[in-house]
Amino acid sequence: MRQVRQGRQRVECSNVTDEPREKAVRLTGEQLGGALGRRATLVYFSTAFCQPCRATRRVLAEVAAMVEGVSHVEIDAEARLDLVRALDITATPTTLVLDAEGRIVRRAAGQPRRADVIAALGRAV
Repeated sequence: MRQVRQGRQRVECSNVTDEPREKAVRLTGEQLGGALGRRATLVYFSTAFCQPCRATRRVLAEVAAMVEGVSHVEIDAEARLDLVRALDITATPTTLVLDAEGRIVRRAAGQPRRADVIAALGRAV
């Protein structure tokens, strides 16, 4: 669902996608610059001046703290253009939910709601 607020367009996280082509992609802790969670990993791409990225960081940290075996990794999109291009990241924040093996099971652009993140984790664990 797209909403326009004060001239800005925002994509709600409830508009997550499953992309079968990404199922084949398997990310490692080395590629991400942080350890994968035992059960799942929340990965999000941010930029320095992205206001929704700050809120996303808080939401993902809260969810990771609530659910055992889940970690979260923040990736600076400007510093990791190789990964941004390989994963076709076109906006920040973009959140990826990885299963225990590092496969992408969900993807969302925009600032996520806590409930949406928890629901997406259900697909990964």
